Amino acid sequence: MKTTVAMKTIPDQISDIKEKLPDVTPTPPGLKAQASSHDLKDRLDWGEPGLTIIDVRDFESFNKSRITGAVPMPMDELVERAKSSLETVRDIYIYGETDAQTAEAADILRQAGFLKVAELKGGIPAWKAIDGPIDGAVEHENPGPDAYNVFSRLQQHAKAQKIKK
Repeated sequence: MKTTVAMKTIPDQISDIKEKLPDVTPTPPGLKAQASSHDLKDRLDWGEPGLTIIDVRDFESFNKSRITGAVPMPMDELVERAKSSLETVRDIYIYGETDAQTAEAADILRQAGFLKVAELKGGIPAWKAIDGPIDGAVEHENPGPDAYNVFSRLQQHAKAQKIKK
């Protein structure tokens, strides 16, 4: 006596295989009390909008160079500005001029009731060291008069090539 095995359709086979696979949905890295520039960059690379970067340095330093997307909240206005614009459960990455200033600012926010505050160790120098995006007046050099003149740039390139030969 011959038994016949019923063939499953391709959609049924796919469904059976999916049921056997574990649920391995990738998740972004979590918030640490002391975060490195790599930790913040990993979160930003996930495209995660659920965080705020706070710069507690003075406005002059902020305008010269800052992490792209950071908001200015100088130390003397930190709690007032944070309470008026952020929820206490918001993920916050904070940095200052030094790691000591960063730690002080983080403690101030924690004492004010903010639950998820990460101290960004190394501040701007550490961020620049990993090629994190920076905004500010110092970071952008003024282009020369021929910067947008393609013909002039090609002429300069041709001259440079002749000199090399």
